[in-house]
Amino acid sequence: MSATRTRRGIHVEASLTADVERVWALTQTPERHERWDVRFGRIRPTADGRFRYRRFGVSGTGEHSGERRRDDGSATSALRFACSNPLSPIEEGSGYWRYRPLDGGGTEFSTGYDYRSRYPRVDRVFRPLMAWGTAWSFDRLRLWADRGLPPELTASLAVADAALRLVAVVLAAVLVGGASGIAVAILLGFAALRLPALPWAPSARRTTWSTGDLR
Repeated sequence: MSATRTRRGIHVEASLTADVERVWALTQTPERHERWDVRFGRIRPTADGRFRYRRFGVSGTGEHSGERRRDDGSATSALRFACSNPLSPIEEGSGYWRYRPLDGGGTEFSTGYDYRSRYPRVDRVFRPLMAWGTAWSFDRLRLWADRGLPPELTASLAVADAALRLVAVVLAAVLVGGASGIAVAILLGFAALRLPALPWAPSARRTTWSTGDLR
């Protein structure tokens, strides 16, 4: 690896009321995984035991590199992935999913992964977006596992939530008018970003996530 291509891991963690077996089933089955994870548009197993993923017309490959279950009910799944398409900012990487049963019920579901960036300058923007997308997806999974809300529905609710906030800001600016309207719109815009999402809409703020060193 060249000196300019530094690696800084992404870590995301969410607490679910669903048990480990349900979370495992929704994450380890490709057809279910692609429904809640915004990073993947399509995931399909291949004849050689690997899988191929596709997003926005860009395809990559992956393979499971290990799986471990412990007597305490916890589990870990590791994988490697790569993409040779120059349109992808990611060349190759690896990561894990960790499932830990919580006292009193539920699951702590976490991931840690890192990758080699094809375009280090672009990665300054792309990496935080990847972390945010992973966190948002984890909350989308939580709504599915805990509340039975299909990922397709919660994605639509997230769009509706964002649209309502935008409409409120624009209407306020129009009604007030002039320079005051712009100032009000700016203040409302900040407020709209700070307000919590609807309970049925995914939100990255309900998870713990970072782009620092992997745990």
